[in-house]
Amino acid sequence: MTQQTRARDGSHAQPLRREHMPTDFSFSLGNYLGGDSRTAQRIPDDFGPRQPMRGFEETYHNIIDYIVRITHRIWEECNVEYILDTYSDQSHVYDDYGLQLGNQKIVSDTHHTTGAFSNIELIADEVIWAGNDAIGFHTSHRTLIRGTNDGESNYGPATNRNIDILVIANCVALENEIFLEHVLYNTPSMLQQLGLDLNEVAQRLAVSPPSGWTRNAQTWERLRQATRPETPICISEPIDGFDVDHFIRKHFDEVWNRKNLEVLTASSTPDFQFQGPTNRAFSSVQSYQNFLQSIFIAFPDLDLQADEVYWMGNELEGFLVSTRWSAIGTHQGGGLYGPPTARQVQLWGITQNQILDSRISSEWMLFNELDLMIQVQARR
Repeated sequence: MTQQTRARDGSHAQPLRREHMPTDFSFSLGNYLGGDSRTAQRIPDDFGPRQPMRGFEETYHNIIDYIVRITHRIWEECNVEYILDTYSDQSHVYDDYGLQLGNQKIVSDTHHTTGAFSNIELIADEVIWAGNDAIGFHTSHRTLIRGTNDGESNYGPATNRNIDILVIANCVALENEIFLEHVLYNTPSMLQQLGLDLNEVAQRLAVSPPSGWTRNAQTWERLRQATRPETPICISEPIDGFDVDHFIRKHFDEVWNRKNLEVLTASSTPDFQFQGPTNRAFSSVQSYQNFLQSIFIAFPDLDLQADEVYWMGNELEGFLVSTRWSAIGTHQGGGLYGPPTARQVQLWGITQNQILDSRISSEWMLFNELDLMIQVQARR
């Protein structure tokens, strides 16, 4: 395997350094669209300023343009085979259920989804990015998926119901190809919107698992280790003043590992907003604390690590931050996921935060909740 080929093998993505973090929003979704992503023209007439994009198709001006337009072309222009030009044939995609290998698998899965939702729309809601055309562009793409279930899906016959769900895809791209992706769909929300019972679906999938499930120990470790720096940036490259990496890592450790929910009051703005899995949306820190407490009751020994943190912005304008995290815990308590099973489970998630004046003002978070339910059901 040549060095260039290894660079685009999903198991060889390089970790980011502080120098790879954009210090302003010159290349941002807001600037690209010229306004709010939910009301602006979906694909702008002007693709924005150019940045170095060695090896990418000439049509793409910058990494925001690339992510937005390949998504639109694949899904809404129904050019599914374009995946073969924009995903490496050795790509590693970690999704809700496990590891999917190679671009042909992505083509097959995309055809299935567009067959189940013929009018599907993928609306870019935010793109946080870091990196460059030498080490690879790392992007955290928050998307709204909308459509009508007018065809058979993996979950049953057409329901003719509409869906409106959140997706977050963290990708690494080099020379026009995505070769590593961690993607989480708000699948539980979709199933509820389709009129399905989550527990019944989890029970059925525990008996007849989807592709990639369950993860073996090697797959789990690779999911966690991909792009993870050997030493956190805040330790290997310390700075004076506000350090996003230190702030986020300390925040996650205090909240998830020490179970110190009171820290949320100090680290969040008074108008804190949260959007999360399974139709959870909160407009107060207290509601968010209650949600986290319900998870800790079910998994009191939950142990989380922040696998990758990257960001864009500055103290004056604020920061947009992507954190990919993973955790192991034991189902020892009741509540969210039924009577305790004593089963050790794997959780992993992607969180996007907006930080203003050194405090978190907004959070979007998804984790593998349906997969978690399947893990619990498999023990019953």
